[in-house]
Amino acid sequence: MKKFNIEIKWAIIYVFCYLFWMYFENALGWHDELIAKQPLLGSLFGILTILIFTLAMLDKKKHYFKNQMDWKQGFLSGSILALIIALFTPLLQYVSFEIIAPEYFQKLIDLKTAKKTMTLEAAKDYFNLKSYIYMNVFSALSYGIVLSSIIAFALRTKQK
Repeated sequence: MKKFNIEIKWAIIYVFCYLFWMYFENALGWHDELIAKQPLLGSLFGILTILIFTLAMLDKKKHYFKNQMDWKQGFLSGSILALIIALFTPLLQYVSFEIIAPEYFQKLIDLKTAKKTMTLEAAKDYFNLKSYIYMNVFSALSYGIVLSSIIAFALRTKQK
C-alpha cells in the first residue's frame, strides 16, 4: 500500500478539485441558466485533469523512482491513479448532484425535451444519478488510462 501513497495523495487532490469545480460550475449558473453551454464549459475541467495527472506522475518519478522512470512504471502509476479516482467517482457524483446541484438532472431533462432532442422517457433514462455514476466510472478509467499512456511516454527517462 505504501508504494501507492503518491497516487492516493493525488487522487484526493483530484477529488477536492472536482468538488470545487462542480461548486464553481453551479455558482456560475452552468447548472441553471447556462446549462445548455455546460458540456462545453465543463470540458475545461479536462485541462485540470491533465495537469493533475502530469503533476502526480512527475511526483512519482521524482520521489519514488529517483528521476529514473520508464514508460511502464509511469503508465502503471497513472493507471493506479485512474483506478483510485474511479473508485471515488460514485461519491463524487452523489455529492455533485444530490448536494451541490440537486436540480441539475431535472433542468437537463427540461432542456432536452423542450428542444425536442429527446423524448421525456429517454431523457429520464439518460439524465439521472445512476446513469452518471456508470458513465463517469467508465470515463475515469478509460480517460485516465489513455492519459497515463501519453504522459508516461512524455515523462519517461530517455536512455543514453
